[in-house]
Parts: sequence; structure tokens; C-alpha cells
Amino acid sequence: MSGTAALLGGASHVVNTEQVRAELLVHAPEGIRAGQTFWLGLQIEHQPHWHTYWQNPGDSGLPTRLQWQLPAGMQAGDIAWPLPKKIPIGTLANYGYEGRLLLTVPVTVGADFRFPSTGPLALALQADWLVCRQECIPQEGRFSLNLASAAPQTPHAASFESSQKLSPKPMAQLQQGGTWITGGQTTVSGDGQQLSLRVHGLPASWRGQTLSAFPVTPSVVHNAAVQGQDWTQKWEGAVWSAQIPVSEERADSPRTMRWVVAAGSESAPKAPAFEIETPVQGTWPAPPQAAPAEISPALAKALADNANASAAQKPAATTTLGLTLAVLGALVGGFLLNLMPCVFPVLAIKVMGFAQADTSQAQHRAAGMAYTAGVVLSFMLLGGLMLALRAAGEQLGWGFQLQSPPVVAGLALLFTLLGLNLAGVFEFGQMLPSSLATLQSRHPTVNAGLSGVLAVAVASPCTAPFMGASLGLAIALPVWQALLVFAAMGVGMAVPYLAASWWPGMARALPRPGAWMATFRQAMAFPMFATVIWLLWVLGQQTGIDGASSLLALLLTVAWLVWALGLSGRTRWVLSGLALAALLWLGSSWLPLALREAPAEPPASASPTTPGTLSVGSWRPWSEAAVQAQLAAGRPVFVDFTAAWCVTCQFNKKSTLADARVLADFAARQVVLMRADWTRRDPAITQALTALGRSGVPVYALYAPGRAPVLLSELLSVAEVQTALKALPAP
Repeated sequence: MSGTAALLGGASHVVNTEQVRAELLVHAPEGIRAGQTFWLGLQIEHQPHWHTYWQNPGDSGLPTRLQWQLPAGMQAGDIAWPLPKKIPIGTLANYGYEGRLLLTVPVTVGADFRFPSTGPLALALQADWLVCRQECIPQEGRFSLNLASAAPQTPHAASFESSQKLSPKPMAQLQQGGTWITGGQTTVSGDGQQLSLRVHGLPASWRGQTLSAFPVTPSVVHNAAVQGQDWTQKWEGAVWSAQIPVSEERADSPRTMRWVVAAGSESAPKAPAFEIETPVQGTWPAPPQAAPAEISPALAKALADNANASAAQKPAATTTLGLTLAVLGALVGGFLLNLMPCVFPVLAIKVMGFAQADTSQAQHRAAGMAYTAGVVLSFMLLGGLMLALRAAGEQLGWGFQLQSPPVVAGLALLFTLLGLNLAGVFEFGQMLPSSLATLQSRHPTVNAGLSGVLAVAVASPCTAPFMGASLGLAIALPVWQALLVFAAMGVGMAVPYLAASWWPGMARALPRPGAWMATFRQAMAFPMFATVIWLLWVLGQQTGIDGASSLLALLLTVAWLVWALGLSGRTRWVLSGLALAALLWLGSSWLPLALREAPAEPPASASPTTPGTLSVGSWRPWSEAAVQAQLAAGRPVFVDFTAAWCVTCQFNKKSTLADARVLADFAARQVVLMRADWTRRDPAITQALTALGRSGVPVYALYAPGRAPVLLSELLSVAEVQTALKALPAP
């Protein structure tokens, strides 16, 4: 049966992009039967000058990943990587493939396997690869094959046989009477700068020829070393040896090293090839800095510099000095939070506290203390909740509460009621029992304390200068020390109001009580309604237009209800009854469905967008893989960690980051612009923020190849961005 006939229903076994054509192939010369082995393969045809990567990609890049979804009774083996070639890129070098490539995988069929009696046999693959030229593009594809029968499948036999010939053959370590037959060893020089590789038992026809050695073990050798210049080789009879330099950014000290040895130059090696695992003799010096898994050695130095910079910025959390600096930073950051745009909606609440008539100095001071207590306790409560959820495994950061649509909707409802109350539509005393209604007049300090709680609820999603570093440190401190940092933030935020309440000159600066008080109170309703508009926009970002429309309908019904309750006589009960019925219907049937988070949009395919094509003001979705791919291509990246519920983020987005001078400088420096949207919970973004020493937004990071990320301030200015860009090397 032909391969085409074996495919049913137009299975998606081919993925095309502008850079590659990828196809899932099957080779089953004995058929699909119990106890047999057959092969699957991903064939990648590269466009000219494009390449993908070997299992050890070298100084940059990522190897192709294959994740199989096979029926029960089938087990996929490892990729049989064909012989690669060295691909020099400036001062770096990678190992990979150009032209046509077939990555084959053996599939073992268990003894109890039975081919489906009804319907085809479904085989599926999720593949991820990084394709590069001067720029790099992460791509992926979902493939499926539907095999109609268990009959032999051999239409691609020539391709599989050719790929198997290109796959290195294992060479065993074999000695006889103390004499090497096959195998070898790797020896580290005394200074740790050179590796001496000796191999026995290579084909006699190779003797005297130039060979190539490809390290399967990553992050050890100097990949860009030029064959015949930076690394040398020689034959001593039947023994081949090579002197290979060690990378300055070595990230590992292996006890064994795997090599692939082939005849010919590194840019055009010839099959057959041999893979050998050699013991390492000698002592490794300590590596400069251990790099995380799958991070290229060329980037390891930048990661080490970043770690050193973070350590220099904040001493160890266990020291008294470190805790003191964290508390001071939190105190200053909390104070500066009053100047951030996200705090504007609560300024009206603060001013109203001073505009009350017939208030004594003692009442002002009591209100100031109550407001401070409300702010500090709210900060500690939010901080403690965040720490508890993180300890339980949640990936959360500062401002997490506004990542929840119900919380956003609840705040919108609260601010709507406050606005209607300030506008004179209703009075709380009309709605509450008499005992509660008189509580407000008898205990005005309660109102002040609740104002502090409300201020934190709205202001906490954003961070101010000095506050970001302290928040990043707080999540790594012991619980009681972390809560002390959160309390310091609350004290810092409450200080202006507290100082004003204890400063008699402030009260004397206000006009005498009179008719202006009613006008002022009504005017203060508009900042409340403006906050509702902002919260509706945030909810729309999270749930879509249905969620925002449903909340708007709910707020309208609430306004109808509180207005009706302010009427008198029979009209009050009729209209309020209708409003209450409508409210209950909305709240029970429509609103819960509308407040569900809309499905996250899938990331845009990498194929239609070429990283080398930059346009002014062109922002791309963030991902860690995309950042690493751009850095591997030698291009700087600017990341805007933002959220719809962060007013400071939106202020910077519409001002500094939209400034024509800034965008022109980005384009001139060929900086790739990425936006990490944290409006919804995203563990990947949370981890990236944590790696930068931050736990909230806004955060602005400028990445450059081989350098530590540069963090800019929370309240961006054009001059600050331009200064950071000037420090980049010329493109």
C-alpha cells in the first residue's frame, strides 16, 4: 500500500512556513505488528540560508523537540540525530542542518498490541523547532497520520535509509590486555583551558585524513574554534588525537564526554560517523557560573552578570542590613506610590476627609490614625495572602487580586455606589438599619479606616520606584520579615495623609464650611465614575465584550435600585421590587457566565513575521523562547511587562512608549519590542518577573546579547529610555 493511500481524511501531516516545509513520515517495512519496530520521522526542508539545530546547538539556538502521542502499546525511542555541520555566526558557532533533514525515531510495538478493528490507527506529533538565518524564528507544528491498515509502509524507504547512514554509529570502549582496541579518553589540561581527545579503532581508510569532532556534551568546548587553527589534530599510527580549547563560559564539569567524529571539514563532514563516550581524566577548575538548562554558553556570562548585579543591589535576606534596606526601600516606595497615576482615583476620598464640616483637631488625628491602620493592615493582608498562595504553588505577584474578574466587578460595583452616594442619588442612612446608620456619625474613624482599605485595593496593582525591588526581595524573605516589608509600604503610603491630619495648618488652609461643601461632594463623584470606566475596560480585557456589557447592565440595575429606594410611598416599593427582581436575574443567570475569563488567544505563528523586519511602534507578544531567539540572532530586546489593570503601565504606554523620539531610537538601534501582558494570570510571566527580582508591574527590561538585563524605572521618561539605548552597541 502506498503512503498516500495509507492517509485518510486529509490528515495534517505537512506544515508549511516561509522558512521550512515539515512533514511527518512513516517507514514500516515489516508492517505495524506486535513485537516489531517501525520508524517515524519528521522531514524538514529548509529554504536557502535557513537552518535548524542539532541536539547540541552550540553557542545559541535550540534543538528540535518531538513530543509523540501514540496509541497504547507503542513506545517511541530517542531521535537518531544525523551528522550535523558547524555554522559559524560572527564570533559564535552553532551545530545544525541546512537543506533537507530527516529526524527518525524508532517505535517499538508491544507484544499485546492489536491494530484497531474499526477505524484507522492515529499517530500524532507536536514538534517545536527554531529556524534561523540572521534572525531566528521559533516555530511549531501539529502533525497526524491515520494508517488504514497494518500492512508494510515503504514509500519513503530511501529517505529513511539515507538518514540512518548519516546517523553516527556507537563506538564501544574496548581494551584487550591493556591495549586499546576501540574507544578513547578525554584529558583536561592542568590549567583547564584545553581538552586532549584520543580515539582508537577508527577506520583504517581515515588514517592521515583531517577529521571533525562535534561535542554532543554541551556548554564545555569553545565551539567557534577554527579547525586547524584554534584546535589541532594529528595521527599517531592508528590513534587519532586532537587538542580542543575549553570555552571561557564553560557551564559544566562532566565526568564523561560524548563526541561525534567524522571525516572531512566541520562545514561539510562525511558519513559514516562514530559516536564515542569517553571518560574525562584530570581535574576541572570551578566553572565561572553554572548556566540554567538549555541556555547557551554565550548567554551564561550575561546570566552570571545579572545574578551578581542582583546580589549587589540587595544583600542577603538573612542579614540585618538586607532587611533594613528592604524596609527602607518599601517605605520610600510606598510614599512615592501616592504620586503614581494609579492612586489618583482615591485622592478624592482623602480630600473629602479634610473637607468635613465641624471636625476638631482630635477627630482629624483619629481619622489619620484610622486611615493609616486601614492601609497598613490591608497591605499586610494582601502580602500575606500572596505569600500563602505562592507557598501553595501558585505563580502570583503583586496586584494578583485584579487578575480575577469577580474582584474587578466587585470594585466597579463599590465605586459605582460611592459615586452615586457622592452625587446625592441616595444616602447610606436610607438603606441601612438605624443602628448601622448612626454608626457613621458616631464613629467617623471607621469611615477613615475603610477609606484606607479602599485606597490599597485600587492602588496596590501598581508599583512605584524603590517599591519593585523591595517587593521582589520580600517574596524570598521569611514570612515575618516579608510582612514587615509590606507593613513598611503601607506606612509609606499613609504618611502624607497621617502627617496632614496631625498638622493644624492643613485644616486652616481649607475654606470655611458652607454651601461649597455640597458642590465639592458632588464633584467628587466624577473621579469615582471615571474609576468605574477604567475597571470596565479592565474587565473587557479579561472576559471580552460580553463580560463588560453584563457588568454595565448590572451597574445600571444597581443604580435603578438605589434610586428607587430613595423614593417614598408605594412607588418606592413597586420600582425597587422591579429593580431587585432584575438584579437577582442578572446576578444569578447572566453575570456568572459573562465573568468567566475569555480563552487566551493563541500566540501568533512565527512564520508570517520576520524578526529582521522592524517597523516603528511594532510590538510583539512576549515569550521567553522568543527573547532568547532574538538575542541568539544578536538583536537587543525591550520588554514591557504590563497589565490592563495597572494605570501606571497604561500611562507609560500612552506617553513615553508612544513618543516618536523613543520609537525612532528603538528602530535605529534595531531593538525588538515585546509586550508581556499580565492582565490574566500567566506563570511564565510571573517566573520572568521573579528572575528579574520583581513581583509586580510595571517592569521595563532592556536585554542585549551577552549582557545582563537593564531595568528601567517604573515611571518612564523619554530621557531615561534614550540613555539606556545609547549604551547599546551600534547595530
